[in-house]
Amino acid sequence: MKNEVKEYYNENFIGEWDRLINPYSAIEFKSNMYLIDKYFPKSGKVCDIGAGPGRYSIELLKKGYNVTLFELSDNELRLAEKKIKDLGLKADALICENALNLHLLESESYDAILLMGPMYHLLEVEDRVKVLKEAYRILKKDGVAIIAYINSWGVLKAGVTEFSEEFNDIQHVYNYLGTQSFTPETSFTNLYMSTPPSALEEVKAAGFEVISYAGVEGFLAGIELRINQLAKENKTVYDNFVKVAAETC
Repeated sequence: MKNEVKEYYNENFIGEWDRLINPYSAIEFKSNMYLIDKYFPKSGKVCDIGAGPGRYSIELLKKGYNVTLFELSDNELRLAEKKIKDLGLKADALICENALNLHLLESESYDAILLMGPMYHLLEVEDRVKVLKEAYRILKKDGVAIIAYINSWGVLKAGVTEFSEEFNDIQHVYNYLGTQSFTPETSFTNLYMSTPPSALEEVKAAGFEVISYAGVEGFLAGIELRINQLAKENKTVYDNFVKVAAETC
């Protein structure tokens, strides 16, 4: 993972903390927490790889898990440390490292893993496979991992209402039907978008058994503008939609 990614998150660490509380991104957060509650063991050691400013780590600590944060951005990790301390919680470890350096962690150390972030900043398939295989290595034999990719099909759907002006060239529409890689010249930083079949293939190739997969915005995907509007107009209806979207993601 190149320095551009670290620099981006070091500059935008406050925005990353705030991101998951806006009405649309809150769906992602609640869906992931639903998956954690459904599939993670009820206790044990968790490694949050790509922990960011600690949103998920904090929720896991509140639930009584022993949590290690593994994060590329030192600014995000410092913010996570402060937020954790302010809540009177304590992480097992806070490690500022590239996800490509998971070899620093011991084999079969964790009951569960969150790998949400690194996979969509690794442009080379060799790097993604390396991270997946290392995540598999540090996971206990009966452990569970939640692994996130950005779905190019979902981005295409969002493009209809959010950035349709970019699709004057029909080839650009076709491009989103496959995997895509972007650099800082064409996106906010190095960015990889996968399709569900491609993501599943990579995960299985690393040794994982896939027990389920999800789209974390569920049936609300691709309509961010309307969701944000609905959250202001009718909070009850918004909350109802978000609850069901999370439970069916």
